[in-house]
Amino acid sequence: MPLSAAEQRLLLRIARDSIAAGLERRALELPPDLPPAVREPRGVFVTLHRQGRLRGCIGYLEAVKPLAQAVAEMAQAAAFQDPRFAPLTAPELPEVELEISVLSPMRRIEDVQEIEVGRHGLYIERGPCRGLLLPQVATEYRWDRLTFLEQTCCKAGLPPSAWKDPETRIYVFDAEVFAEAPHAGAAKESPQP
Repeated sequence: MPLSAAEQRLLLRIARDSIAAGLERRALELPPDLPPAVREPRGVFVTLHRQGRLRGCIGYLEAVKPLAQAVAEMAQAAAFQDPRFAPLTAPELPEVELEISVLSPMRRIEDVQEIEVGRHGLYIERGPCRGLLLPQVATEYRWDRLTFLEQTCCKAGLPPSAWKDPETRIYVFDAEVFAEAPHAGAAKESPQP
């Protein structure tokens, strides 16, 4: 079931409040009367953009925690623990735009023709190497299926053609993506670390 507009707004508020709580070094208390849809365990990623550029993105691939709790935790992780960026500072918070991607369960595929660009996100793993790109990344950059596969391999630290290797496992997933309103004219940064 898709989330209602009110549930999406609630999760965005929880994410922002969680980051503010982290900056103030206080615990975040979730509202006691959360709707059932946000109490269900779901996989989720929280993405931060600042001035149109990626500022952090971390999430749970699988449904390990209730959605509201996962959003609160991943918002702080994206703000303060993404190894690609310095921890977010208080003066940056008003300039940060939040985006939440609620994931469907992953499904392993054998035929890359099953990948629907614009609908599916990709998760690729081979040995200890793992990489994930959310569905909206391919759309934002107008990638075709091949480019999406290659870029996900690169995100995993693998050669671009690693998706052809029989040892490489490819998974697809859907995501319900919603965000705060972006600043006009913002340009997105490349998803490469």
